[in-house]
Amino acid sequence: MTRNLNLISHPLIQHKLTYMRSEETTTDNFRRLLREISQMLAYEVTRDLPTELVTIKTPLATTKSPAISGKKLCLVSILRAGNGMLDGMLDVLPAARVGHIGLYRDPETLEPVEYYFKVPEDISERLVIVVDPMLATGNSAIAALNRLKETGAGAIKYVCLLAAPEGLAALRAAHPDVSITTTAIDDYLNDHGYIIPGLGDAGDRMFGTK
Repeated sequence: MTRNLNLISHPLIQHKLTYMRSEETTTDNFRRLLREISQMLAYEVTRDLPTELVTIKTPLATTKSPAISGKKLCLVSILRAGNGMLDGMLDVLPAARVGHIGLYRDPETLEPVEYYFKVPEDISERLVIVVDPMLATGNSAIAALNRLKETGAGAIKYVCLLAAPEGLAALRAAHPDVSITTTAIDDYLNDHGYIIPGLGDAGDRMFGTK
């Protein structure tokens, strides 16, 4: 792990990611694998949450035991592909509030266009975890983080499945205070802004729209 970059190389995650990359993986298996990896990433991205001792009574004795303290959580999905990661994260963090940012990439300019934005009113009081499978050019991630900060979000983490070096550099330059968690840094972006070798369009593969 380098400063504000956490590259998760756990064998189980890498195994599941390999099958997600394969063009032979069916839509239902793609969704299942993404959900499973996202559950594991939920553990990783919350590894540094503060805890405090609380008094509880077990069937045998009264004891002090650690419980999470500090800011509450808000998961923010960058639509539409982010919802595949959101499901897995909520399996592990069911009490988290949820926000959505709708962005699509203009095919000519590769710039993000916002079409939807809805987050909890108290987002400034929460640790925000932004989820999106692919960090390609970084434009959508940067736009999402800009919007969240304008709304008052302070503590923000970004979680993705795959990152391109170009998008990683752009996001770190624009938001050096935001930690990034990913499972792989791939080789490069092609002329259409897709990650190579990547896994194709995550949204299309997740929903079977191509």
